[in-house]
Order: sequence, then structure tokens, then C-alpha cells
Amino acid sequence: MARTSLLRELPATPRGLRTRSALIDAGRKVFERLGYLDTRLVDITQEANCSSGTFYTYFAGKEEIFAAILEHAQEDMLHPGMQHVAGDDDPASIVEASNRAYFEAYKRNAKLMGLLEQVANIDPEFSKLRQDRADAFIHRNARSIASLQERGLADPELDPMLTSRALSGMVSRLAFNYFVIGDGHLDGEARPMDDLVYTVTRLWVNALRMPTTH
Repeated sequence: MARTSLLRELPATPRGLRTRSALIDAGRKVFERLGYLDTRLVDITQEANCSSGTFYTYFAGKEEIFAAILEHAQEDMLHPGMQHVAGDDDPASIVEASNRAYFEAYKRNAKLMGLLEQVANIDPEFSKLRQDRADAFIHRNARSIASLQERGLADPELDPMLTSRALSGMVSRLAFNYFVIGDGHLDGEARPMDDLVYTVTRLWVNALRMPTTH
């Protein structure tokens, strides 16, 4: 996420980094348990077993620590780690592995994504953080689309950025509806995550006119 008034520079010492990380871990547990509005700083310091003075060394308030928690979650979602795909001769398999890794990361962070949606509707700073997060995914996917086009593996007439906005928005909204709103359900019925992976992969492949080997 881009640096805003909610995101400070990291501590300079290893001890400071460890303390800040412990506060972030504790804060995440409390926010996910109590929700953003009902969380108090004392709840976080008790969870972290630290003093309020220690807390204020690293964060000005719950807005700052929540922003730091979201920054950690975004790193997990942008770089979730995906299964190894042998070679690059089947770009559709790479898209499938990437989609699966994204959905698995979204599942890990679903409670935070739900809280971000709520807070962004009432706080302009978090609205900006949410947009920064979306833009990071869009730009990454646009670079991937452009690379496929350069290799002759995607429709060269598509605008990479506009295409990425359309496809990335589709995937992220589907993930929100499935993991946050539906809790594993869509249209009133339970669906395995494999259905999501298959569907969005086919839509990506068809939209980009990518070749497949299976």
C-alpha cells in the first residue's frame, strides 16, 4: 500500500520490529474477534501483554495499527505463493494456479477484507487504502497480460490495463461475495472453491484468447 498518514516508517532496530510485529498480531486477533468499531486500545494491549506506552511508541491509535495489519494482509495476498507449474508452455495452467493462490489467500484474510469494506465506507483514509490495494492487483495483472501479449499468448488488440481492471474486478468481487458475504455460499447454496477457480480461469482464458494444452 502507498504510504499515507496512517502508515509510519518501520522501526530501525530488530527489537522494535519484533515488538511492532507482536502488536500487529495481537491487534489482528482483537479486530477479527470484536470488529473494528468495538475494539479498544486496551483490548489490543491486553492481548499483546504490553503497556499503553509501548503501544503509542509504534502507533498513534487504532486507525494506524489497523492500517498496518491491512498492509501485512496485502503482502500475503499479493505474494501468496502458488504451486509450481512446470515450464511456461501452458499459460492457462499458470493462470489457474495464480487464481487458486489468490482465493486461498483471500480465505485467510476474509475477516479483514470484510472489516476494510465497512471502515472504508466511513473513513476516507481507509477508502484510499482500499483503492491502493485494488490498484496494486490491477497493475500486477496488467503487466502479466502485457507479457502474454508480447509472447503471442494473448489477444494483442486488448488494452492490458483496461482488461486487467475488468478481469481483476470480477475476481475480487466474486471472492468478496463468496468468502465475506456468503461464507462459502453463492446464490444460497454451498459451492466448493474449485468451482470458483475453474470459472474465473475459463473466463480469463476466453477473454484473453489464450491457447490451452488441455
